[in-house]
Amino acid sequence: MARLLEHSTRLAGDRDKLTARVGMVHDVMREADYWAGASGEAVVGAAHVKQAITAQIHRSDRMREQVHEQIELGTIMIDVAGAKIGQINGLAVISLGNFAFGRPNRLTARVRMGSGNVVDIEREVELGGPLHSKGVLILASYLGAHYAPDFPLSLSASLVFEQSYSGVDGDSASAAELFALLSAIAQVPVRQNIAVTGSVNQHGEIQAIGGVNEKIEGFFDVCRALDLSGEQGVMIPASNVRHLMLRQDVVDAVASGRFHIYPIATVDEGIELLTGMETARRDDSGRYPEGSINHLVEQRLRNYAEQKRAFSSDGKAGSENEEAQG
Repeated sequence: MARLLEHSTRLAGDRDKLTARVGMVHDVMREADYWAGASGEAVVGAAHVKQAITAQIHRSDRMREQVHEQIELGTIMIDVAGAKIGQINGLAVISLGNFAFGRPNRLTARVRMGSGNVVDIEREVELGGPLHSKGVLILASYLGAHYAPDFPLSLSASLVFEQSYSGVDGDSASAAELFALLSAIAQVPVRQNIAVTGSVNQHGEIQAIGGVNEKIEGFFDVCRALDLSGEQGVMIPASNVRHLMLRQDVVDAVASGRFHIYPIATVDEGIELLTGMETARRDDSGRYPEGSINHLVEQRLRNYAEQKRAFSSDGKAGSENEEAQG
C-alpha cells in the first residue's frame, strides 16, 4: 500500500497530494496482482508493485533508450564534467502518452558588441513557442536593469538549444539560458556537471517549473551511463522541493553523496554555484566589487557601451570630414 501511495503521489506531481486518475492506479494494482500470482505468492507486496511500474515504463521507453544511446555514443553532445564558457546543460521533458522522461540539452550563448538585442535562434526559425520567447525577452530586461541601469545595453547575444530539431516551448530553460549568457559576457566558465532547470523573472528570482522529477532522473541516467563521478547534480527552483518524488535509485545516490540536488531561489545563488565566484552587492559608489562575477559582467557591458559610443563618434566624424572635403 505504501509503494502504491508513493506512485499515486508521483502521478499527482505533489508529495502532499494523491492523483485523482484512479484508472492509472488500478492498472498498476492489476498488474502487481498478476506478478504476485506468477511468483506463486498470495499477497501483493511492494516488490510486485515496483515490478508492475517498471514493466509499464519498459513498454513505453524505447525513445528514451535511443536518446541515451545516442548520448553515450557521442552523437548527441553532452558534457557531464569540466567547465565551459557560454555553455550549460538545460533539461527538457518529452511526453509520450502516459510516460514522460527527461533529457539534457546543451545550451550555448555567444555575445559581441551590438544594440542590446538578445536573439533567440529558436524563435527566429519558428521552432520556439510563445512561452519560450517570453522567457528570453525577460533575460534582456533583467540584464539591462541589473547590470546597465545608467548606460545603454550595447551587446548583441544569441541563444540556442544545440542539436534541437523540433519545437521548443515553456520558460523552464530561462534560468539556464541566463547563466550561459552571464558566463559568455563575463568570460567565466560554468560547471558542466550541474544541469539546470528553472524559470527566472525580471527581479532575478527563480520560479517553479513542471516535470522536476523526470528532469532530475533524466540527467542522473545520463551521468550514470557516461561517468557518475559523485560531483554531478541538478539545480532546481527551491519552490519545487515539495514536488520531489524521485526513483529509489536516485534517492539512494543522493543519500550516499554520489549525486546532488541544489535548490536555489535567486540568480545570484545559481551563478555562484556554477562558477565558484562570489556575486556580491553594489558598494556605496554603486559599483560591484572587483573579483565578483557581477563586476565582470557589468564591466564587460560598460566596455561594450563605450566601444559603441566611440565607434559611432568615429563614424560621425568621418562623415563630417567627407562633407567638408566635398
